[in-house]
Parts: sequence; structure tokens; C-alpha cells
Amino acid sequence: MPTVNMHEAKTHLSRLVDRAAANEEIVIAKAGKPIAKLVPLTETKPRFRFGTLAGLLRVPDDLDAPLPADLLEAFEA
Repeated sequence: MPTVNMHEAKTHLSRLVDRAAANEEIVIAKAGKPIAKLVPLTETKPRFRFGTLAGLLRVPDDLDAPLPADLLEAFEA
């Protein structure tokens, strides 16, 4: 794992990012002390896929029907 100093990292950031994109890890040091690591970004899988519950849920036909009077009164009280 190569180490580069801060000045070199600022000067050659584009090259270092290209190297990291090619699966190389690069340590950035300040005054000889490692302070950061440039690593390739791994793709994450989406947590939710649309359509996974298709056919498993049912929406009632009267979903948007008015609420019964006694239930409306409970909300308005």
C-alpha cells in the first residue's frame, strides 16, 4: 500500500483517484504520519426493490370511502 504526502496528494489527486478506482489503496500522510486512506468505492445493493410485494397485499375497494360518523366524532373530539 503506497504512501504519499499531503502535497503530492493535492497535486496529483486525479491520478490517485484513478489508481484507487483500479482497486489500489493509497495512504495519505502529513509530516510523515498517516492520516487518511484513499480506497475504491464499493457498490452497495439497493435495500428495496419495487415489486417485491406484488400480489401479497390487497387494497380494499372502499379505501377512500368516508369514515363512519362515530369514528369521525372520535377524531374531532
